[in-house]
Amino acid sequence: MFTPSAHIDTYCRDNLPSEEEWPELVFDLPELHYPDRLNCASALLDTAVAGYGRDRPCLITNDDLWTYGDLLDRANQIARVLTEDHGLLPGGRVLLRAPNNPWLVACWFGVVKAGGVVVTTMPLLRATELSKLIELTRPALALCASTLLDELSLADPSLPTVPVGGSTTDDLTARVSAKPVSYNDVRTAADDVVLLAPTSGTTGTPKVTMHFHRDVLAIADTFSAQVVRPQPDDVFSGTPPLAFTFGLGGLVIFPLRVGASVVLLEKADPDTLVETVEKFSVTVLFTAPTAYKALLKRDDLDRVQSLRRCVSAGEHLPEAVFTAFRARTRLPIINSIGGTELLHVFISAADNDIRPGATGRAVPGFRAEIHDENGRAVPDGTPGLLAIKGPTGCRYLADPRQREYVRNGWNMTGDTYTRDADGYFWYHARSDDMIVSAGYNIGAPEVEGVLDQHPDVIESAVVGVPDDDRGTIVHAAIVLRPGVVGDAAKIREIQDFVKRAAAPYKYPRSIEFVYSLPRSPTGKLQRFKLRAYGDAQ
Repeated sequence: MFTPSAHIDTYCRDNLPSEEEWPELVFDLPELHYPDRLNCASALLDTAVAGYGRDRPCLITNDDLWTYGDLLDRANQIARVLTEDHGLLPGGRVLLRAPNNPWLVACWFGVVKAGGVVVTTMPLLRATELSKLIELTRPALALCASTLLDELSLADPSLPTVPVGGSTTDDLTARVSAKPVSYNDVRTAADDVVLLAPTSGTTGTPKVTMHFHRDVLAIADTFSAQVVRPQPDDVFSGTPPLAFTFGLGGLVIFPLRVGASVVLLEKADPDTLVETVEKFSVTVLFTAPTAYKALLKRDDLDRVQSLRRCVSAGEHLPEAVFTAFRARTRLPIINSIGGTELLHVFISAADNDIRPGATGRAVPGFRAEIHDENGRAVPDGTPGLLAIKGPTGCRYLADPRQREYVRNGWNMTGDTYTRDADGYFWYHARSDDMIVSAGYNIGAPEVEGVLDQHPDVIESAVVGVPDDDRGTIVHAAIVLRPGVVGDAAKIREIQDFVKRAAAPYKYPRSIEFVYSLPRSPTGKLQRFKLRAYGDAQ
């Protein structure tokens, strides 16, 4: 552990929860015993170059190919720009904002090599959402795709920002050319914070999770190594943004841990996905159940025959989708559940261990139980709250909700599950007001906060309702001000309003206009009645 000094930014360490509020961490596997001094960028990138050579393909796009040596050179140069030109100190936060492309990966490694803390944000986020994250994470500067500068500037005009991917002389892609390609990575500690990962919560204030250098390697050495089992000649690809820890793991950490390559997609619709798998002979695919459902609607699934591993997370994978996809492709989808709080997947199964309909068993390195409301383990076959322990765990940045997520040393995920006698976990429902739609986490009160800003809306309530294509969609019940007509045009107007004010994936795809919201005698909103309406639709 670093000893704080004037040459270290201690904001993250100062805002960790108290250790008695942490979950119990367990390191059951011998490979999880990391050295005290550890920089995960060195362990992933420099180690791969040393073991496989500079010329090994690493990052692939339709227009470009970066070798492992290319990525190492760019990351080292970016680390020099950050430290030499901007005075970044170890522990200093750097906000990243870009689509999935090689420069975003290079920026991630450059920040980590310099001892900084990465705050990767979704490209779809709007200024209001970005401003909340900036206020929470207090970045020293931002590296932002030149095409995404407008919203960031609106969020915080005072934040020093380096454009990436443009043609100006101050663009990062031009500035690195003046820097040497060598860099001595900062000798961070294994338990130094390396990334701050925002997660949508059940209120309008986002929660930010804090993860260490050892955590980054731990997800590769548990779920990836033990379940996905990638090989050096694998070609990874997928749809999740790198701002999602699902995407960061599946499209950066896991392939680099074994010297594999990855095809990065800035656009991830079904047509592009199929074309990419076919063109680049992709073997490992990471995406959400929604994408697998979309693929099943196609008549050209023979084009994805290069795949050998299909991983699903972000929401529950219905058994019908698993069965239909296997029938069409002979590929069993690896179902899984993870969370930003634990960085990645902790329950899953592959190959002959899969039981269709079940999420899987505890990933080696993790422990899982089902608890009642009082924190007691319940017998197998009894529904209850999913509780997890492992080498990673929830540490919220300066947030009292830490005490809600971590109870008696366990991470309480907010999911209701049943465990069977063979240790398989069967999903029932979310236990809170989180809506998981097409793999995106959406906090219901967050959407309500945007809706209530519309001049014609008196109040609103948001729930998730089932949908054949997206698993769940956002449904809003809205009380309009007197005299306003609630017709199809008003629905479109309100939907467009939300899309402009928040990330577009959060907008309500279903809207009903009501005279009043259902409430109990004490005034508490009765969301179950709204869900009943949405289910009936």
